[in-house]
This record gives sequence, C-alpha cells and structure tokens, in this order.
Amino acid sequence: MRIGLQVPDFTWPGSPHSIGPTLRRIAVDAEQAGMSSFWVMDHFFQISMVGPPEHEMLEGYAALSHVAAVTERMALGTMVTGVTYRHPGILVKTVTTLDVLSGGRACLGIGAAWNEEEHRGLGVPFPPVAERFERLEETLRIAGQMWSGDEQPFIGKHYRLERPLNSPPALSRPHPPILVGGTGEKKTLRMVAQYADACNIFDMGLEGISHKLEVLRGHCDRLGRDYHHIARTTLGRLHVTADGTGGTDETQSVDQVVDHLGELAAIGIDESIVSLRNVSEPDAFAPLAEVVRQAALITPAGR
Repeated sequence: MRIGLQVPDFTWPGSPHSIGPTLRRIAVDAEQAGMSSFWVMDHFFQISMVGPPEHEMLEGYAALSHVAAVTERMALGTMVTGVTYRHPGILVKTVTTLDVLSGGRACLGIGAAWNEEEHRGLGVPFPPVAERFERLEETLRIAGQMWSGDEQPFIGKHYRLERPLNSPPALSRPHPPILVGGTGEKKTLRMVAQYADACNIFDMGLEGISHKLEVLRGHCDRLGRDYHHIARTTLGRLHVTADGTGGTDETQSVDQVVDHLGELAAIGIDESIVSLRNVSEPDAFAPLAEVVRQAALITPAGR
C-alpha cells in the first residue's frame, strides 16, 4: 500500500516569500518519509472547499518542476488538470517536459474541469459540461497518439493538430501514467476504463468507494480491459500524531491511520493520497514516516 501527498494550499506563514523555501522543504521531507507521489491541484484560484479565492495558488506545472529539482524518487502530477485550461497538444508537451526533466516521474492527472469562477476570472472559455467531456475524451486520444510517436494529423470535433510532434519523447514507458480524476459513473469511470492507468476517488467511506470500484470493473468488463491493470487511488485529508493527541477532533494516531489503510487495501485501493492539515509545520512528517513504513507491509486485494 502506497501513500502519496497532495499539497492543495500555499497560504503559509510569511507568504509569498516563504512559499518557495517551504515547498522545497515539504517535498524533501515527503520523499524522506517514503511517500510515493507528490501532487498539487491544477487551479488558478483557490477553491472554496479549501479557502477563499484570494489565497495563494501556484500554477501547477511550474510548482511540480520546482519539486522535481529537489527530489529524486516521487512520482509528480496534478490532481487534476482541467481539460479546459490548456490546449491538449500543449498539455502533452508540458507533461512530457516534466517527465524528461524529472527522470521519468511525471503523471498526467486530468478531468473535465468544474471551477467556473476561475475560468471567468482569467478569461478562459468554460463550455457546457457535455462539451467538456467531449474535449476530455479527445485530449485523452491526443495524449495516447503523441506519446506513441504518431505524428499523423488529429482531426476531432474540437481539436485539430496538423502534426502532433512531441520531441523529446517522454522517458516513462510506455508513457507517463494517465490518471482520470472523478467518480461520474457513466462518463468519467468509462474513460478511466478505456484510456487511463489510474483512477482517483474521494475517500467517501468504504461503501461508497467499493461501489465506484464495482462500476469501474463493469466498464472494464464491457470494454475488454483488465480491471487489475488500473491503479486505484483515493484522495483524503489527514492529521496524524504518534498517539492521536493534539490538533483537532480529526487528529488520528499512527495505528488508527494504518488500520484505515488496511481497510482501503482490502477493497482494492493501491494508493492513498492525502493532504496534511499541518503540512507546512517542520514536524508534520515524523509520524507519517511510520505510517508509510507500516503501510508498505499491506498488500491491496487483487495484487
């Protein structure tokens, strides 16, 4: 069982001057604690579930490049890029650049986009939801084509690429892993089954997660895809101390967190991606390192 880190907020003491040094320290501490992956949101304004829009928000791929320079092992990705934010050819080029510069550690996290406020604020077109899903599927097809080295023109309903050249190619083989975020049962999970290497489901409770995984399995069966070839990940929030004391009512002990990870593994989750309430504090990763150590002994169901 793997543990990844998501950093969704950069409003830390002393910001904006402290943001760069703090992000570097967090990345180094996360890797030293044994965390398997490092994720940032791909938003331009802070989202309402985390804070007001005026809170500091870094551009995702520039932030990941910064993290890549101070780490060596963790996978790097956005959780997740809205398909509307970048032309798909440029997006694939951006993720490929991150992959090359990080030594083959990039992931493409992508979804249909939802935050209308930041689109309107920065003048980014925000088409209706049905069109956003059409654009998402075309983008996934373009990514597959560009990462396969196929330079034939791509002609879709929304995008036309005369020569989808991608040089240098990605280092990851066969390509940087593709994670499609979201839990929509008709479209999103079908696209996971058809195009993606990983899914991501909010930690909505064991029953809810199990249901979404069964829907995904059904799509895989219909499409002839091996369900076990897809990495199953969850996204949740965590505050852990050695004995569970201190902090808030949500604070858990190492043993409590490991027990929950065991429950997730039992229903087939491969990686739990968490944000830490106290991530900017220097001692945040000491108990998490013990969680990672014990979680490595847990084998997810079906693996």
